[in-house]
Amino acid sequence: MSILTILNTGTAQLAGWFGGYEVVLIVVVVLLLFGGKKIPELMRGIGKGVKEFKGGISEGDEKNDNEPKETDKK
Repeated sequence: MSILTILNTGTAQLAGWFGGYEVVLIVVVVLLLFGGKKIPELMRGIGKGVKEFKGGISEGDEKNDNEPKETDKK
């Protein structure tokens, strides 16, 4: 089963968490809190943070691949 499910009523929900009204409410609250001009800056910052996080994860995986394993130390 996929995360995005279509109900018999034709509305989309994300795994039962958010329906159409909830998404609209969240968008309205974000617009009221940050305003229309700040949202692109906010999204850009979130994107940079996610990119740095993914880079850190892949960098950590590369370090783990280069370290000798327990059986190799003997």
